[in-house]
Amino acid sequence: IKPGSMGKPSSGFDIALLDSEGNRVERGQVGEISVNAHSFPFFFVGYWNQPEKTKEKIGKWFKTGDLAAIDKDGYYWFQGRLDDIISSAGYRIGPFEVESSLLEHEAVSEAPVIGKPDAHKGKVVKAFGVLIPVYQETEELAHELIDYVKSRLSKHQYPIEIDFVEELPKTASGKIQRYLLKKDSIQSIKRRVS
Repeated sequence: IKPGSMGKPSSGFDIALLDSEGNRVERGQVGEISVNAHSFPFFFVGYWNQPEKTKEKIGKWFKTGDLAAIDKDGYYWFQGRLDDIISSAGYRIGPFEVESSLLEHEAVSEAPVIGKPDAHKGKVVKAFGVLIPVYQETEELAHELIDYVKSRLSKHQYPIEIDFVEELPKTASGKIQRYLLKKDSIQSIKRRVS
C-alpha cells in the first residue's frame, strides 16, 4: 500500500485511464478512470429511467468522471473530478493538486478550489480557506498562501484569489458542496481577502 494512493484495481476488473477521445493515456499522465463495460464482474446496466444519461456514460467503457494518474508501480493517484477541472488560458488545472499544496501550509485546515469565471482566461483558480483557529484572516496571510502554492506548482496553477471562511457547505456525510461555492452561496459566512 502506498499512503495517499487509491491503490490498484480489484482483481478481475479491466480499468483504464482514458483521454477525452477515448484513448488510453501514458503512464504518469492524467486520464478519466474507466471500467470495461463488457468484462466480468462489471454489472452496471444503466440509470433508472434515464436512457440518455446511460448512453453518455457507457459504451465499451463506463466513464466514472474521476481523474487519476498511474505511477510506475501501477498505483492509481486521484487527481479530481472531470467536472471540477479548471480551464484557464488553455491550461487544464486539477483542483486536487492546488488543494493539497494549500493544505501543506500550517495555517490551513481546509482549502477547496474552484474555477472562477474570467473575461480573459476563461476561468482562474480561486481558493476558499478555513484556517486553524490560532491564525487570523489577513491580506498578508492570503498573499503568503498564494506565494506558497506558487513556489510548489506550475506558474498557471496558483490561486489568484482566496476567500477565508469559517466553515464550508457540506453534505451530511461531510463532502464539500463545491456547486454552492461556485454559486457564491456562502457570502454570509465569508470575508473576502484577495
